[in-house]
Amino acid sequence: MIIVFGAAGFIGTYLIDRLINENYSVAAADLDESGILYYQKQGIPFYNIDITDKASFDKLPIEGIEAVINLACVQPANVSKEKYDPVDYIKVNVVGTLNILDFCLKNNVNKIIYTCSHRNTQGLWKEKEGTAIKETDGRSIKHTGDYAMFSISESAAADCVEHYSKVYGIHGIVFRLPPVYGYGPHTEIYKDGKPLITGFQIFVNNAKQGKPLEIWGDYNKGRDIIYVKDVVSAFVLALKKNNVSGIYNISSGRLSTLKEEAECIAREFWPQGSEPQLIYKPDKPNGIESYFYDISKAKRDLDWEPKYSFSDMIADYKKELETERFCYLVEKRRQMIHR
Repeated sequence: MIIVFGAAGFIGTYLIDRLINENYSVAAADLDESGILYYQKQGIPFYNIDITDKASFDKLPIEGIEAVINLACVQPANVSKEKYDPVDYIKVNVVGTLNILDFCLKNNVNKIIYTCSHRNTQGLWKEKEGTAIKETDGRSIKHTGDYAMFSISESAAADCVEHYSKVYGIHGIVFRLPPVYGYGPHTEIYKDGKPLITGFQIFVNNAKQGKPLEIWGDYNKGRDIIYVKDVVSAFVLALKKNNVSGIYNISSGRLSTLKEEAECIAREFWPQGSEPQLIYKPDKPNGIESYFYDISKAKRDLDWEPKYSFSDMIADYKKELETERFCYLVEKRRQMIHR
């Protein structure tokens, strides 16, 4: 059995779907009850777990657990200005991870996979611009801005995973992720504690309506973006490996430029019968910071590599949008922003 904490979230939903297709037995665990009905319909056991409360873990099964995956976290995109409290980052991201590690130790679970954001390398982006950032380059946390406590807490949690790996022999694997795209979370987010329609969603909305897509600033600037289905494939491969541990960059390994993003979105969503219109405005800043990551370690140790180009991702995203099979993720996002 695989226990997935953060099961009602974006990556968790896609991951469990893939694990079931791979014939794994899965237990879904989350504090957010929004996934209960969805998982009940799938015939997947759902446990309402608060990872900051050790007593909450008593609800979980303890026999035949092959591994746990921790996707549960507090992140700025989900936190409004009114609800910001740095203590929450420590409680959930650090103490919660320690409680999961203790659950593993107590119940002889010898593998944990933890995910952390790439944001704890933000100080390297300028220094390494044009060069792929490797795991061995370490961290460089930016201690200001809305990602500060997020990066601090996730880095501490990753260190806890490594500590338990070295001291207690648990195979601790940390996936460092850049922005993960896919159907569900890319409508609205909190930015600096305020609700904001994402640039991605603005491009999609305008393309659907046949409105010009404005590309601000240097259109050759880009970021390392990965599709959620490529991320979950890395989990599946890591579960099958018996002797891997440590940190892995799970990313596309390349820059997706702003121009490429706009062109791919326009190609998929623009109404038929007319040519997409892209308007370049180099005088307006776009605020994009460039970065990309070296994925050779994941290729070597996990036999993993991404399958989706940005163009492939947008085409598959459109299919997911049309089928609405994970529509509860969109509704969850809407309620979170507008409650």
